[in-house]
Amino acid sequence: MTSSVDIEPNGEHEYVVRLEGDGEVAESWVFVSPEALATLGASPKQEAAVVAVTIDFLLRHQTVPDFPRIVELEDVMATYDDFVETVGSSLR
Repeated sequence: MTSSVDIEPNGEHEYVVRLEGDGEVAESWVFVSPEALATLGASPKQEAAVVAVTIDFLLRHQTVPDFPRIVELEDVMATYDDFVETVGSSLR
């Protein structure tokens, strides 16, 4: 179980995520393209919220030690059929 998640913007459309849980600490980079936001039906102002929902979504599928070091929203959309719907409903 994850004990903490820290999300920090780090440039345009880039975020550094620090996760702690399962006795491990992990750092991941999340990249959000404007095209991915449009596919998700999210506005640029919702970008940080999309990152938070994405991290929560991925943590339901994998543990901190197995968390990817680089996350691109397009890859998450291609891998998980329910991602777009889950994010969309979380942002409404």
